[in-house]
Amino acid sequence: MTNATNGAPLARYAASKRVGEFIFLSGLIAVDPARSLIVRGFEDIPTEVADSLGRTGEFSSDIKQGPILAQSWYVLDVIRQIIEREGGQMSDVFKLVQYFRNLDHFPSYSMVRRRFFADDPPISTVVEVSAMLPSDNILIEVEATAYLPQRGIKE
Repeated sequence: MTNATNGAPLARYAASKRVGEFIFLSGLIAVDPARSLIVRGFEDIPTEVADSLGRTGEFSSDIKQGPILAQSWYVLDVIRQIIEREGGQMSDVFKLVQYFRNLDHFPSYSMVRRRFFADDPPISTVVEVSAMLPSDNILIEVEATAYLPQRGIKE
């Protein structure tokens, strides 16, 4: 499980690793240890993003969908940031492994995922798990694999 703010791991392991022309990302969760923050809902992501994901301002509605929508956006946005830091783009991501605490959250996650992979979605594995670290508030964890040739290297 990796810190979603900058991809730094929450424990002792590599958050990402380049192997030849491939980049492997450890599972990312919606946690920012620098701010001691677990993304729990719309209030923990940028206002314009929350509104675009469907925040209604009605507590009874937002409390149901807010957590999975906010965590989905947060995790996928961090994957985007890491891939772009490596010189790539989201279209370079060809495989995702998505772990859910509740598979009923998949349709909401899928709606957010389409924003990041509009044209050519990556191959995917979806798994339901009983728990995730560091807290029961974590609803989703996503691993990513990208094909990103190193630019300027002659073979």
